[in-house]
Amino acid sequence: MKITIPNIVELKNKRIISMMTAYDYPSSKSVSDAGLDIILVGDSVAQVVLGHEDTLSITVDEMLHHIKAVTKANPDCLVVGDMPYMSYHVSLEDTLRNAGRFIQEGKVDAVKIEGGSKRVETINSLVNAEIPVMGHLGLTPQSKNIMGGYKVQGKSLEVAEKLLNDAIAIERAGCFSIVLEGMPSVVADVITQAVKIPTIGIGAGISVDGQVLVLHDLLGMKSKEYTDAKFVKRYSEQYKNTVDSLRRFKEDIENKNFPSEENSYKAGEDIEKSLKSWRKDLGKIKLS
Repeated sequence: MKITIPNIVELKNKRIISMMTAYDYPSSKSVSDAGLDIILVGDSVAQVVLGHEDTLSITVDEMLHHIKAVTKANPDCLVVGDMPYMSYHVSLEDTLRNAGRFIQEGKVDAVKIEGGSKRVETINSLVNAEIPVMGHLGLTPQSKNIMGGYKVQGKSLEVAEKLLNDAIAIERAGCFSIVLEGMPSVVADVITQAVKIPTIGIGAGISVDGQVLVLHDLLGMKSKEYTDAKFVKRYSEQYKNTVDSLRRFKEDIENKNFPSEENSYKAGEDIEKSLKSWRKDLGKIKLS
């Protein structure tokens, strides 16, 4: 059964919400078949799939390319599209146009934007246009230049208090949930208790309403984002397994172990006989 916004909101204080990134059709199918609640088509695709150094380079059109692949899998999960850098920073008109494309063309169920109190007007406008919004506070990758890199936020009382006020502000503006990234567990705990909407943590400890990871990090598929981050837990070694499989393939073809008879097509007996006679005659043919 398709998970909806109200379903996610109702899960607060009932059970832990599971969210995972997905960037294409097979990963979308996998996350859905595993029974997770939310798929985030994250702008992290810029790093983990497209090889950029950060998330600032990806465009709305590039995001839509991946979003469409994810939604074509018809996942039961709620699908959230990450609005990329500068897609909601210029004007409300520009923001609504870009978010509208995510809904109309991409078929997502909601969008995600980064930032706190300064995004209140933006969130209000999106919600008034019937576009559900997931917020994102703490370590916000699109702000890495101002933050001086990917640094844990909320280590001082002043910043922790600001994060709390930001969470309350974007909840009031209409967000249905908030991603809390890269902050001390105690700060995430206080925010989670202060708001009535679900909080989903990534590097924010255990006292949140849900957890999310980047799929490639979880699978052990090498990427440029947070490969060695403290909060990442590997559940497989997909990169290593992929390289090993490719090496075995190379060895098999060099040793003529692939393709075998099992991997080859056969013609009918009459055709086989005719072609064998042709092969004998090939040596007699002289090219002019």
